[in-house]
Amino acid sequence: MLHYRKSMLIDAPVEVVWNFHERQDILERLTPPWQPVQVVRREGGLGVGAISEFRLFVGPIPLRWVAIHIECEPYSIFTDKQKEGPMAYWVHRHQFSPEAGKTRLTDRIEYGLPGGWLVERLLGWWVDAQLEQLFSYRHQVTQTECSRIGEET
Repeated sequence: MLHYRKSMLIDAPVEVVWNFHERQDILERLTPPWQPVQVVRREGGLGVGAISEFRLFVGPIPLRWVAIHIECEPYSIFTDKQKEGPMAYWVHRHQFSPEAGKTRLTDRIEYGLPGGWLVERLLGWWVDAQLEQLFSYRHQVTQTECSRIGEET
């Protein structure tokens, strides 16, 4: 099992950051322009049972990824788990913690690669590098959008 973690202090209250993540277009907003990903559907917001479906492209090959939300405590945490997709295992926990009027946004991911421990040893570093690019982008977008929204309120 591999682990990835990214945390950033967002200059906005928890309610603003949480509500930003509830937006219907959030997946499109948080997908970097260089990533070949299409959002197929998003149903149920952040609550337990919510579903997100993506189409990823590895070169010309499309891969289907379906994630289901398995945990939700409003303004605190939501967790999604891969139901169908390219990983052997994937659980992504999104945590929102108040910190001096701001929000500590932490993404924690546990994942396994198809092919087991040998593939994980050979490619885990590469997946972590891809996750670092993705979540650096996502956290920066969240920071920019939520601090702007916080200024308007």
